[in-house]
Amino acid sequence: MSPEAVADEVVDARASSAFLVNESLGYLFPAALRAAAVVGVADHLADGPRTAAELARATRTDARSLYRVLRLLATRGVFEEDAVGRFRLTAAGDALRTDAPCSARSAVLMNTDRSMWLPTADLSRCVTEGTSAFEHLFGLPFFEYFAQDEDTADVFHTGMAAMSDAENGPIADACDFPPTGTVVDVGGGHGGFLLTVLDRHPALRGILYDRPHVLAGHRLDTPGTAGRWSTESGDFFTAVPEGDVLVLKRILHDWEDDQCVALLDRCRAALAPGGRILVVEAVVPPGNAPHQAKALDLLLMAALVGRERTAPEFAGLFEAAGLKPARVTPTPTVLSVVEAVAV
Repeated sequence: MSPEAVADEVVDARASSAFLVNESLGYLFPAALRAAAVVGVADHLADGPRTAAELARATRTDARSLYRVLRLLATRGVFEEDAVGRFRLTAAGDALRTDAPCSARSAVLMNTDRSMWLPTADLSRCVTEGTSAFEHLFGLPFFEYFAQDEDTADVFHTGMAAMSDAENGPIADACDFPPTGTVVDVGGGHGGFLLTVLDRHPALRGILYDRPHVLAGHRLDTPGTAGRWSTESGDFFTAVPEGDVLVLKRILHDWEDDQCVALLDRCRAALAPGGRILVVEAVVPPGNAPHQAKALDLLLMAALVGRERTAPEFAGLFEAAGLKPARVTPTPTVLSVVEAVAV
């Protein structure tokens, strides 16, 4: 090898090493994003730019430390620092305000909560042992821990509702609902998606099905939906309310294949004649292109027992549950509508 080729190889190796070192520091951005969300910085920038010192007084934080957090977030377009050291909200950062339309603050707090964060630091355990890291760290499986920790459960369910708010409309528009009948939102949380569906389809009725402590925070009681909804509580692995359309939005990815098949079997038994099951999930695409499903898959691996799936993997679950795969409809969000009917 010529001296020039050796020199080029050394330069390439240094560049690759620098790239990987920089990638290994990537966790500091969500850490900074969480810090800004916790203290509510964005709420104090709604009326215009302010210095870190002014923001520190408003948020009762340390000015120098706050400045360093904001400076990093400015490199990613959440805030923008001007020539005199004042920070302003960008279009992206505006969604961090508590009262912003489709605020992401609760979702950020959920995704960076220690119940999500700590297991991901132990991914090597998942890789070597083929199991979730959550129970090792917290002493209980994910949902059992949430059932006995009210504060963490509230962070999770509020965060899921916030994460869903921006996607509910486009997903509801992509779904093929009948003109009349009953839609059952299985494991539907606070009911944001079902509310959107009922608002768009005035002749439909809806049932929100979840655990009692989750249903306590439902959002269905609006003038436009009066008399067209009800809530039912229970264990969806045991039984599911009957309906013409059963929706499973961000549910199957929480569970192992055999649990998904059991749940889908309960849904098949609850379908009215000619009914359909709509599984709303991120479908992992082939190839090397970035997709949020590939990142969320690791979060699921670390904290739960489920995973994100490809379209053929969903088809396999349907067939095992006595269902026929129908179609996969992409939406403008990261989620798709994967449809199944009874055989």
